[in-house]
Amino acid sequence: MAEKKDHGVNSEPSRTNQSHSMLTGRRGFMAAGASATLAGLAGCSGTLGGSASGSGTTITMVLTPGTPSDIRTRYEPMRAMIEGELDDVTVEMQVPQDYSAVRPALNSEQAEIGMDDVTLISNPDLMDVYGTTVTGGSAFYFSIMLTNEDSSITQRTDVEDRTMAFADRLSTSGSIFATFALKEAGLDVGEAPDGDPVDFTGSWSNHEVALEKLGAGEADAATTYGGNGLPHIPSSYKSEFPQRVIDSSSALDTLDTESPKFRPFWFSFPIPKQPVYARRTWDSDYKTEIGDLLINSDESLIQQYYPEDYNEAELPFTTLRDTSMEDYQPVIKRLNDLGIELGS
Repeated sequence: MAEKKDHGVNSEPSRTNQSHSMLTGRRGFMAAGASATLAGLAGCSGTLGGSASGSGTTITMVLTPGTPSDIRTRYEPMRAMIEGELDDVTVEMQVPQDYSAVRPALNSEQAEIGMDDVTLISNPDLMDVYGTTVTGGSAFYFSIMLTNEDSSITQRTDVEDRTMAFADRLSTSGSIFATFALKEAGLDVGEAPDGDPVDFTGSWSNHEVALEKLGAGEADAATTYGGNGLPHIPSSYKSEFPQRVIDSSSALDTLDTESPKFRPFWFSFPIPKQPVYARRTWDSDYKTEIGDLLINSDESLIQQYYPEDYNEAELPFTTLRDTSMEDYQPVIKRLNDLGIELGS
């Protein structure tokens, strides 16, 4: 096939006038997820206003799927802070099997709080947004492509005829941004992330498994989010990072802390971190109280709720920053371009 040109990755996020109502295309991930709700959120029992538990209220919080296996441990300070600062509240954390289970759980009132941008974008009218998470002083993170240190891959076009390991198909950093970036570089992504790409072989799983496949030689490259990938990058590569990563990443202090070691060959522009939102049909005073607590939280407050031996470097939340759908227009643009229909 003709040689393809790598167009680079230094462009700023482009804004678009497309709204969520224009998310149309050939695929329908979210609509298909309704049947997976109970399987993806086994044990959820939240009802309107939270479920009664003795004299208190149990609130179900749906964590982001496809993140590290210790995700409940990572969010423990957030859970403990809500329970510690508000009377008679119990927070139950649930981890769905994939993104397609999140919105049906909120729609069917099996959960009260969620925190991923794809679900929010799929139907903003279903949610009341508290804000965007801030960690390490930054409200942004990055999609990153990695390869083994001895690999001949140095740019996106080198993925041609190779195997790329992705995270969940609807992961913003681990699938959507990376697939779009490969297409933007000139590769034929085919029906990805729903179907098979043409110019390379793709596999979809979750962030951890994607890196495991790369390390095991089952993939030539992998994509994940910076907080998961940077610990595997030797510090010697930091001098090659784009300035936007140096300026906005909150995970730089985790460099070179985990094995195996990988080499980065692409970074996205800064992506707004995950939003935290509540379903609009949740009729409870706790809804407002939790939002106020999260927005007014800071490092000194949440540190009071660290479990013993908590790894502060992995804390996915310190406080919230005011946000709007405009902040997530780059995500919407990529969903539209890849023909991903999130459903009505």
